[in-house]
Amino acid sequence: MTDFAQAGTAPLSDDGRPGRAARAALRRAAPALLAYAGTRLLGLVVLAIWGAFADKSPHQLLSARWDSLWYTRIAEEGYGYTIHLPGGAVHSNLAFFPLLPGLERVISAIAPLDAADAGLLVSWVTSLFAAWGIFAIGDLLYGRRVGLTLAVLWGVLPVGIVQSMAYSESLFTALAAWGVYAALTRRWLWAGLFAALAGLTRPVGAAVVAALWAAAAVELLPEGRWRQAWRTRPPVARHHPQGRRFAPPPLRLLAGVVLAPLGWLGYVAWVAVRTGSVTGYFDIQNGWGNGFDGGLAFAGFIGGLLIKPPFVGGLGLLLGVGALIWLAIRCVRQRQPLPLLAYGGAVLVLALAAKGYFGSKPRLLIPAFPLLLPIAVALARLRPVRAALVLGSAGLASAVYGAFWLHGSGPP
Repeated sequence: MTDFAQAGTAPLSDDGRPGRAARAALRRAAPALLAYAGTRLLGLVVLAIWGAFADKSPHQLLSARWDSLWYTRIAEEGYGYTIHLPGGAVHSNLAFFPLLPGLERVISAIAPLDAADAGLLVSWVTSLFAAWGIFAIGDLLYGRRVGLTLAVLWGVLPVGIVQSMAYSESLFTALAAWGVYAALTRRWLWAGLFAALAGLTRPVGAAVVAALWAAAAVELLPEGRWRQAWRTRPPVARHHPQGRRFAPPPLRLLAGVVLAPLGWLGYVAWVAVRTGSVTGYFDIQNGWGNGFDGGLAFAGFIGGLLIKPPFVGGLGLLLGVGALIWLAIRCVRQRQPLPLLAYGGAVLVLALAAKGYFGSKPRLLIPAFPLLLPIAVALARLRPVRAALVLGSAGLASAVYGAFWLHGSGPP
């Protein structure tokens, strides 16, 4: 790991000069942000070209399909909209967490944008902040080159086009990345705040809470080999006027730990009051066919594809799940800090072990950026030209697949 004194600066500075720290952090991250923005721009260009031949509007594909329509309706009309489907399913907009539609509502009220375009603006801006946070984590652990590679890898995911849609993935990943970074560097209040906001964005906000609680658990352990194995770096330096270092006050750690789950718990409690049932939110998710079954439904789906010709879909999914598990194991063997393992593992488990529409799982895995770290470390060891060729090829493939995907089944 990079020595903590050499690690990348981030705007979560405790040195009393947050403006200067933010400018220094932005300069350090600028190449990564430019490279990431290039991947997103390529995706939009390919989507526009594809749309011209298919006679479909790229703007409509990005801002007014699937979940984005639900977010827009919440922003414009509030909660309370429900659809009763012929098969008995009940789809309520209470299934969608409030931070994104809340931002859409505020932005559309103060800017000349409708709610859908406000959602696009949020997604595009927060995708850059997400890439910045992902870069900061890679830079902190392994240096600037790994941070840059990690940010670009996140941008060239096969379904990376979702990062440019009026969906909540970019907003959530930005909050999650900076929340995990704050936990790794022991900015407890920042970590608690980001975790609480992440919990207002998506159900998987619990993964950010897990990262903070894991960091706090390691911090509270007595000094020893186990603790040192899972620490990222020494606590943020606090200096006595004569230069003597002392530990951050435990009160901040406790405050961050308590603050972290309040976003998720607050929304679930509000839905419980609104529906008159303690299990109201979970009942609503069941109405959508969602829930947690330990992966039984997903395993049955894959099994069904494996026993029917041409078997390609089942084999592909099986290989994909195997690759994800292999990456998770590599993360453990790489001895990533425990907060990062807790976050990445929680996102992976919640995505794979949940029932529901199985075509959504690639989208649900977008926030699982820690799984990309082993690949980023390997690519960073290559010569720059070779690494750029690999990432550029992946970016082009991602752009083409994203355009194909949005003109087909897409990410409901």
